[in-house]
Amino acid sequence: MKRTKLSEQVEEKLAKEPEEKSQYDGKDVTVSTGSTLLDLAISGGRFREGGIPLGILVEIFGPSGAGKTVLLSQLAANVQRMGGNVMFHDPEARLNKQFARIFGLDTGEIEYTIPNTVPEVFQSVRDWVSQEEADKGTIYGVFADSLAALSTDMEMEEGDKMGMRRAKEFSEELRKTCRIITQRNVLMVCSNQIRQNLDAGPYGMKYKSPGGEAIGFYSSLRLRFGSPQKIKEKKKIRGKEHQRVVGVHTEIEVFKSSVWKPYRTAEVYILFDYGIDDIRANLRFLKTNTGSTVYAIKDLKLDRSLERSIQIVEEENLEQELRNAVIELWNEIEEGFEEKRKPKVFW
Repeated sequence: MKRTKLSEQVEEKLAKEPEEKSQYDGKDVTVSTGSTLLDLAISGGRFREGGIPLGILVEIFGPSGAGKTVLLSQLAANVQRMGGNVMFHDPEARLNKQFARIFGLDTGEIEYTIPNTVPEVFQSVRDWVSQEEADKGTIYGVFADSLAALSTDMEMEEGDKMGMRRAKEFSEELRKTCRIITQRNVLMVCSNQIRQNLDAGPYGMKYKSPGGEAIGFYSSLRLRFGSPQKIKEKKKIRGKEHQRVVGVHTEIEVFKSSVWKPYRTAEVYILFDYGIDDIRANLRFLKTNTGSTVYAIKDLKLDRSLERSIQIVEEENLEQELRNAVIELWNEIEEGFEEKRKPKVFW
């Protein structure tokens, strides 16, 4: 089954008139990352299908080319799909409509900005969600890609040659903004790069995210991308075999979490013209953790070939059955690690 850049469902979604904004109360609503395994790693112990709850600040960081912008774009599209308002800050000015449409993100229906400085990002967030006409029941999704590209007014005027002012501005702006994020249904997700930590010493972390410590302190959830591994594919064209890199595979770690338990990991596969390949990751998860010799969904055996198994799942519309099987197995594994001790006695 040949994959296309845009599924029919996405085309139908973008062809429709904008729907009325959905109303939500409470913090039991979660936004999917597009990866079942990552959703579960983030909050599978609180919500059956996992995901990122509203009202928090999230930082995703890791090496270049690992898929941070992909995850950010997928989250923005999912907020929009839920009927929420989306603001996308793009300091690097590299988001294009064709790329966004792969994830179902309609860039014509979002607040899109190319900010230069740290205050521009956070002040616009406060202004946007604090309007008198803003409905407290509306979902707000704020996305910034990436924080490492932001400067300061002093730096723009060549008065901050060492870049020391930026960390202070992050701290100041986050103190003002995080209260609003919590009070409203705001999900703010920021991507960040990593740089070598020269002060780490022999046992410290070799890399850290730029912008000071405030981002990590104020984030309720931090997702760390591992080094990307290339996904290669071979095709025989006109009698000659060709090989191309068609995507990347990376492991994402819940590095910090106030949502649920930290340090859970998830394997994520990203294809360049397709986005997050949840089917591929789910099939591999089931096979690896059940000891099966073929790819299968519970008692339904698919094929020994991963590509053929993906094709069967798509042709037979088995995506939900596959997702449910992964959730059940994941929960079974987690239950095996639960403490079986009696309740703690307090003196």
